[in-house]
Amino acid sequence: MSWVYLIIAGICEIAWAFGLKYSDGFTNTVPTILTLLGIIISFYLFSKSIKVLPIGTAYAVFTGIGAAGTVIIGMVFLNETASLMKIILVITLLSGILGLKLTTKSDLQEDKGGVS
Repeated sequence: MSWVYLIIAGICEIAWAFGLKYSDGFTNTVPTILTLLGIIISFYLFSKSIKVLPIGTAYAVFTGIGAAGTVIIGMVFLNETASLMKIILVITLLSGILGLKLTTKSDLQEDKGGVS
């Protein structure tokens, strides 16, 4: 379940990053409220995930999902520049996230001698 929390936290990070853009320095009420909710949910779920997952892996995955997702959404929906190099780098970032997931045991599983 900790990986699910972490993935949802990363998705919420994408949402609040875009909310910051549209809040106009926290002067637009609705985007500001949505941004603050996204931040709260994101960090709450992240904090739940690190009860079980190693902090270094969890933080890298959390920020990686946020960064990659923000870049992808920007290119697809906001007409931000999409170059071959940018796409290759996002794929590299996502590959690193997947690699961390595949090679990481939770702290709880390590304490019990299990595997992920």
